[in-house]
Amino acid sequence: MRIDHMGVATENADELAERYGALFGAPVAHEEEFDGLKVVFLDFEGSYFELLEPTEEGTVSRYLDRRGPGIHHVALRTEDIESALKTAREHGVELIDEEPRPGAWGHDVAFLHPKSTGGVLVEYVEH
Repeated sequence: MRIDHMGVATENADELAERYGALFGAPVAHEEEFDGLKVVFLDFEGSYFELLEPTEEGTVSRYLDRRGPGIHHVALRTEDIESALKTAREHGVELIDEEPRPGAWGHDVAFLHPKSTGGVLVEYVEH
């Protein structure tokens, strides 16, 4: 596995994308509206920042209300998400998603509960 992206919760994805583009030279690689979110991926040479702007009430809007903007999750790229989930189960990790589900950019994803991963929300992304 390797790091696929960092999810960043924000109130304004376009504004943050412009700022990060200017600061870090990271172009927009992909944008979509998905699951109550405006999602903008910035390309850092094959790894990404995923900017998450809520368009309706949901987990990211609640996160912003509780914690404010910032790193929401870390996503790890895997070629076999079922195997990754099996390994997590074998190690006693609590899963948010027992089965993979559709994610942004058409990838299958699954989340691990931060209680089992040192306080970090971890996402598996199958490529």
